[in-house]
Amino acid sequence: MNKELYIDKTSETFDAIVIGSGMTGGWAAKELTERGLKTLMIERGRAVEHRKDYITEGKPPWQYEFRTKVDKSLKDKKYHIQQQCYAFHDGTKHFFSDDSAYPYSTEPGTEFSWIRANQLGGKSLLWHRQSYRMSKFDFLANKADGHGNDWPIRYEDLAPWYEYVERFVGISGSAEGLPQLPDSVFQPPFEMTAPERDFKQKMAKLEPDKPVIISRCAHLTAPQPQQTALGRIQCQARNECQKGCSFGAYFSTQSATLPAAVATGKLSIATNSVVESLIYDEVNNRVAGVRVIDNETLEQREYFGKIVFLCASTLGTTQIMLNSRSRRFPNGIANSSGVLGQYLMDHNYNAVVSASIDGYENEFYTGRRPASLYIPNFHYEPSRYHKDFKRGYAFAGGAYREDWQSMGASEGFGTEFKQKLHMPGAWRMSLGTQGEMLPDRENQVTLHATKKDKWGIPQLHINCQWSDNERIMMERSLDVGASMMSKAGFTNIEKRLRNNAPGLAIHEVGTARMGNDPKTSVLNKYNQTHDIANLFVTDGASFCSSGVGNPSLTFMAITARAVDYAVKAYKSGKLV
Repeated sequence: MNKELYIDKTSETFDAIVIGSGMTGGWAAKELTERGLKTLMIERGRAVEHRKDYITEGKPPWQYEFRTKVDKSLKDKKYHIQQQCYAFHDGTKHFFSDDSAYPYSTEPGTEFSWIRANQLGGKSLLWHRQSYRMSKFDFLANKADGHGNDWPIRYEDLAPWYEYVERFVGISGSAEGLPQLPDSVFQPPFEMTAPERDFKQKMAKLEPDKPVIISRCAHLTAPQPQQTALGRIQCQARNECQKGCSFGAYFSTQSATLPAAVATGKLSIATNSVVESLIYDEVNNRVAGVRVIDNETLEQREYFGKIVFLCASTLGTTQIMLNSRSRRFPNGIANSSGVLGQYLMDHNYNAVVSASIDGYENEFYTGRRPASLYIPNFHYEPSRYHKDFKRGYAFAGGAYREDWQSMGASEGFGTEFKQKLHMPGAWRMSLGTQGEMLPDRENQVTLHATKKDKWGIPQLHINCQWSDNERIMMERSLDVGASMMSKAGFTNIEKRLRNNAPGLAIHEVGTARMGNDPKTSVLNKYNQTHDIANLFVTDGASFCSSGVGNPSLTFMAITARAVDYAVKAYKSGKLV
């Protein structure tokens, strides 16, 4: 570890402070330092060093005491919420936060599963790497149907920044020319299996409005010079990404943005620094710095900077802002609109269709592909909405062969049964729905009136639930998915509704939204707070709607765009 990189106490006033080190924090630090600004990154959790701290990477299941299962007593004590995440197991649990140390409350009758990863790199170490641009229809949706405030930006504003980000990150995928899913700058896509290719061809004839494509993901398949210069190489298709990847084959803070920022010589990092609030200079109407509490010693300290970027995740950022109170902002900093904390959204993954596929017994595949099939939103504008609900959804999933794991409960013993476990099982296909959630003022977070965490910071209190629009969308999507599988000739079709609470998509957005009107939004079109010129928010809190696609690529593009604006304004003297 570079000890000169990490600081504790300092009297230095930085050009910029970035709060958070995940997807957006890493990008903010990279862009600020590469543009010449001396930058401090503040992270509430521990340091995680690339390669060195991937302590379970490459460890096979049989080397775990419970074959990657986590002891139930430990799960119930420390991970009663985190264990719901698809990526949680014994080989990844050290990258998830301890629920007992990070309490929050929910409104009676509602649930919200807040998945957190409080360490350097944040959830960029754990994300599912699916990377999609939002389309012109996503940015127009609120205005078109009257739900939520109008985005202050359009697709054309973000398109060059998508390209800028994609060239650095490395996105595998295929160009399709779809209006509802703009193409990215791609590296070669992962291959479809034989049943998937045939399914794609059948749907092209039978359901032409529902194109079947390979998913777009942040994995290097043909590394470019700027990626190999950072020590990143081609994806090995292990699909064990949440353990950490020493190849740097998938994008994370550790593999990409952090080494780029460090290379400038202008980055400092304060880990184990829990941000309590922002220091507000009422005379000059500026954020002067940040108050932090040491994660371990509970010692208080302060850092000072001329620009502040909040990138602490949607709910983390909002908690900091709500707790930053002053005479001018008694309900949270930059909250003259009163909407801070409101319009919380997540994606809805509560519908799954599966089926059996016959006739491909001689077909198989190698490796563990980190990509899937993807069927983009086909209800992407009001004229295409389903009569029973507004907005739309996508399908994601794919075909696979069952293996020994699926035979764990099957009958048999002896040599014949053991031999059976060595052979591939039946082909199956599964498609899960990813639905949009409408912005709703009642879905919100506040600070609890009495409950605090171990650092003395008021806990978040969350009130968020699915509306009838989201529930009906899930029900109707099952019929569509089943119909597609039936037309493809699949058998044993099963439809399943789940009852997962909001939060488990880990795509929460919206609680400090952008907008043209300072009376109804927190941020302007450059993610700058309407009320305070040197305060920016570029994580998911800034969203006006959730869209349908995974949001991380948009997080990154919005951050790069905001930094470009902020640095130009800073160097012209407009922010100080």
